[in-house]
Amino acid sequence: MSFAGIPIAALDFYEDLEADNTKSFWTAHKQVYDESVKAPLEALCTELEKQYGPAKLFRPYRDVRFAKDKTPYKTHQGAWFGESSMYLQVSAAGLFVAGGYWQTSSEQIGRLRRGVDDDVAGPVLERVVAAARRKGYEVGGEQLSRVPSGFDKEHPRAELLRHKTLTGRRDLGCPDWLSTPKAKAEIVKAWRGLQPLVDWLDTHVGRD
Repeated sequence: MSFAGIPIAALDFYEDLEADNTKSFWTAHKQVYDESVKAPLEALCTELEKQYGPAKLFRPYRDVRFAKDKTPYKTHQGAWFGESSMYLQVSAAGLFVAGGYWQTSSEQIGRLRRGVDDDVAGPVLERVVAAARRKGYEVGGEQLSRVPSGFDKEHPRAELLRHKTLTGRRDLGCPDWLSTPKAKAEIVKAWRGLQPLVDWLDTHVGRD
């Protein structure tokens, strides 16, 4: 199956699921999920694999074992391209894309802080983050409430030093191209805007 776009029926499905997150609704509408959500995203991931590596299409079921919210189904479908640190997600709100490091070990956090503190690498990251924000990306991630110990509290990059993870994202919504094959090119274009951030992380933080 070649990728032909993400049907508007996928967004409608999640809007309805938000209103009725029950097994009975899921059972009655699972064919819509299979045909309008799962199948198009599987086709998209297959076509993107050569450039971005294999994707993990997340399960639609929530892990409710330790959650206060016991609704059984996720109200979005995400796909994670681990080799390239890129992500996309479909929900009732439409499409959003993201890139960066979501989960980091203590060793990676240490390397991130050293990179931010470095007189060369740190300013490069500042420029990368500023450029991404100018282009409409939201740059964020898990942060400490204060600058970590061992660093000057008045550090010129104090905000970046507080990060334990660093990601960028952009909500693309539901443009006219979403339900067409052009969606693949638009996703790649949006990811390209996050590539400098991912490249910096790959260079100065890296994988464990």
